[in-house]
Amino acid sequence: MRTIIFLFVSTLVLNAPAQDLKSGGPLKPEQAIMDIRHYTIALNVDPVQQSIDGYTEISLNLSKPAGTLLFDFWHGLKIQGVTVNNKAASYTHTDDDLVRIAPAQELPAGKVLVKIAYGGKPAISSRPPWVGGFQWDKDSKGNPWIAITCQGEGGKIYFPCKDHPSDEPNEGADMIITVPKGLVVAAPGMLQKVTDKKDRSTYHYKTNYTISNYCLVFNVGKYKVAKRTYTTCDGHTVPMEYYVLEENFDKAEKLLDLFVQSCRIHEKYFGEYPWVKERIAASETPHLGMEHQTNIAYGNKYRYQKEGGKDFDWLLHHEFGHEWWANKVTNRDWAHMWIQEGICSYGDALATRELAGEEAYQARMRQTARNTQNKYPIVRGDEVDSDSAYKPDIYGKGAFFMHTLRYVMGDAIFFPTLKKLATDPKYTYDNTVITADVEELFSGAYGKSLKPLFNLFLYTTDKLEVVVKQTNDEKYSVKLLNIDMPLPIEIATDSGIQKLVLDKKGITVTSKTFIQVDPKGFYLKKVILE
Repeated sequence: MRTIIFLFVSTLVLNAPAQDLKSGGPLKPEQAIMDIRHYTIALNVDPVQQSIDGYTEISLNLSKPAGTLLFDFWHGLKIQGVTVNNKAASYTHTDDDLVRIAPAQELPAGKVLVKIAYGGKPAISSRPPWVGGFQWDKDSKGNPWIAITCQGEGGKIYFPCKDHPSDEPNEGADMIITVPKGLVVAAPGMLQKVTDKKDRSTYHYKTNYTISNYCLVFNVGKYKVAKRTYTTCDGHTVPMEYYVLEENFDKAEKLLDLFVQSCRIHEKYFGEYPWVKERIAASETPHLGMEHQTNIAYGNKYRYQKEGGKDFDWLLHHEFGHEWWANKVTNRDWAHMWIQEGICSYGDALATRELAGEEAYQARMRQTARNTQNKYPIVRGDEVDSDSAYKPDIYGKGAFFMHTLRYVMGDAIFFPTLKKLATDPKYTYDNTVITADVEELFSGAYGKSLKPLFNLFLYTTDKLEVVVKQTNDEKYSVKLLNIDMPLPIEIATDSGIQKLVLDKKGITVTSKTFIQVDPKGFYLKKVILE
């Protein structure tokens, strides 16, 4: 079932039309001197006209004086006015989706407050969540049901921002969203208050955590909220909420049960839930799902499957895993997106291990290896935009690489190191990461360099090449061909499976039957018979 779903998702990714908007890429010099501290997004939402209007306020620090401020913002929405430090400023908003702001005087280094008022009809997603934009839908009762997705496009698809994964607002964000009365807004962070005026309701959400701009989105629907309290592995109590359509409220408690199950598994391997000062939440959406921080999008329609005889929701588990991998541990450059998607997908495999056992986990990883396409390297250089990075193998091959690391390092070293990556302040929250950081951490824990392994599997499409040559009736020469480091590899002989260490020099293996290299499948490999 999981394999079918993965192939389905991969096909959608490959067949999705080219994006007009891309996130990331080379950091623009004008933005390199800007450190975003906080966003306030205040919008009126009109489901009938399918329009928005309001403002975004951006608090930032300049590292040096600047005569121009540069923000990313889709040109399809129209700016109505700009102020800098509460003074009107001139601006241009061009078809290249950039807003260039020229204050009356050069800005000194230090704090700056920018407010941009705008409105119009936001971009509509043609295939959510893979193609970003607004989704103006209705539930089965005809009530408005609205969702936003923008991982590939970035938050600039509906609010002005610095659209680069290296810079998140360190002081969090406020979202103040006004909708027709009777509808409920779900957004990141904690609900501060709801203000009703005539036929409109304004929902104010606030997060004090750093957050990716593509997670600064909201959902609107005829929601009811199912609630309970979750106690984390470290003993903290956290509100757990599910914003569910009224028509599906009878399904909410079961989903919360599965939420708890997934949280227990993630905490075992990755440490305490990352956002204990706020909440655990999900919102029912008309699209499949997305990892929006403290309020993941869920649209799997309660299609549960069995893992080890227990009910399990793969979509809920995967998107929730991104609270650790993407939201807490964040890639500095989209080139390293495998860290978010690959390790999160490995967390899906660990759920199989927890619920169905080690053999089921091993079988899943062998199927993952068979699904690997190897069309592009997982890491394709630096300063890569989201379109270039977002290929199917960042999921499966990224997960399988973690499986390989586990085998090479051994469980006693691998699992504590994986948890350290997810918990050490050096790699989390305000501190973003790249592949070199991950390699350095795992190599240090292993006690010898793993860089050749990282380079082979992440920076190339090559498989591990193992040369086998039969030298007489019962002897075989076995050696590695394309990696310059010793690796443990299992070899099946007439006397059973032996775990041996191979390198380019090779070893001799004795067996009355033809040997089999890596029979359980810990490596993406090519066995060459001479």
